[in-house]
Amino acid sequence: MKKAILSVSDKTGIVQFAQSLVEAGYELYSTGGTFRAIDESGVKVTSVSELTQFEEIMDGRVKTLHPAVHGGILADRDKPEHLEQLKGQNIDLIDMVVVNLYPFKETVKNPDVTEMDAIENIDIGGPTMLRAAAKNFKHVTTIVDPTDYDEVIQRIQNDTLDETYRKSLMIKVFQHTFEYDQAITQFFGHQLEQLRYGENPQQSAQFIRTSTAKNTIAGATQLHGKQLSYNNIKDADAALSLVKQFEQPAAVAVKHMNPCGVGTGENIHEAYTHAYEADNQSIFGGIVALNRPVTAELAEDLHAIFLEVVIAPKFEQAALDILQQKKNIRLLEIEMTEEADTTEFVSVSGGYLVQDKDRFDVAQADMKVVTDVEPTKAQWEALLLGWKVVKSVKSNAIVLANDKQTVGIGAGQMNRVGSAKIAIERAIEMNDNVVLASDGFFPMGDTVETAAKAGIKAIIQPGGSIKDQDSIDMANRYGIAMVTTGMRHFKH
Repeated sequence: MKKAILSVSDKTGIVQFAQSLVEAGYELYSTGGTFRAIDESGVKVTSVSELTQFEEIMDGRVKTLHPAVHGGILADRDKPEHLEQLKGQNIDLIDMVVVNLYPFKETVKNPDVTEMDAIENIDIGGPTMLRAAAKNFKHVTTIVDPTDYDEVIQRIQNDTLDETYRKSLMIKVFQHTFEYDQAITQFFGHQLEQLRYGENPQQSAQFIRTSTAKNTIAGATQLHGKQLSYNNIKDADAALSLVKQFEQPAAVAVKHMNPCGVGTGENIHEAYTHAYEADNQSIFGGIVALNRPVTAELAEDLHAIFLEVVIAPKFEQAALDILQQKKNIRLLEIEMTEEADTTEFVSVSGGYLVQDKDRFDVAQADMKVVTDVEPTKAQWEALLLGWKVVKSVKSNAIVLANDKQTVGIGAGQMNRVGSAKIAIERAIEMNDNVVLASDGFFPMGDTVETAAKAGIKAIIQPGGSIKDQDSIDMANRYGIAMVTTGMRHFKH
């Protein structure tokens, strides 16, 4: 008679599954709460203690860690010597292991969880049985997900519980135990922080730190204010990434993952003033990142409006005295050097995407003027500023800029003309020194024509469209200087 061990934390469907296994000719062994649930339902089940001839000890910490369990699971049935050794030890083969683990993740989600609570929810016997059975998938079926119960029963009934299917279950097991171990590592390494909620109040969220480097959001020193929210962290990271790209004093204001105002200057106060003037409406309730220390003079201006977060490499004490008058504003000290991590991850259903961070750029000397008219010196400075900023704006992205600040930003539209119209409509000024930067090429000349009719005299864009010449011809028709970079900066 085939034998199965069932020991689950999530008991969804376990009684019905156990009944189906008995009907299919399996002899069941179980432990603790799983044993009680199955036994009380009237399904025939035997305690694992009878299999091992060893009572559970230490409040159940030791119950399945026994050769009668692991010998029966791990025996390679293609090796006669394994079977002979089992026979000599009076150990029976185990054909199926059904286990899901103590609810560690759920336990540590509680903001009031104690370390002892977490420790008692670290499963030992469960992962050991799972890994042993998964390793021996050629002979043993391992089930970690209750949603697989129905298919397993169907395959038993149809005699299709084959090695290929058992291998697919094995992969699930190792993914499950990997995530379980990762959760434990993050909690006890003090890398997991429970947030009040996610993007919206109905979503739970955690901040998992993979680094505490002082030049990252995760390693920031918070000098004041309440806990960062999920959205604060994302917006702050976007602002930090952009402000680090500037060597001269620079200020970046971010709302909803897009820069709304970027300014540079001879000093950080001047840079912030330019960023504020770039869009003094959208900056309200936003995140501000600065790449120079905050002075008392600058703090007075920051204090004058509602901001969620201010990031800087340092806050002078006098500046702290001013800003800390507001109870909730978060003040973060972060080093302005580039972080070592060059990889970024994005989750998708069923997996995640991994790519290099877009830290690539093109020197002015490698850019090409493709029109009859060349940019002026002031236009070149504006083009370089706009090109630096457009990389941080959601695609399709259009940035209008002069030589000291962004002038108008169009973000995240389904077509490039739409982004250009938004940037133009929001522009704080329009003159010969205001230029347009595009994160992607122009598939036709319509965006150039829209810019020209608004008075734009210089454009920077990647180039690379099969219809590049249409855009170049349109620029020449209106006397616009156009620069191509040969590199796009899509941001989805």
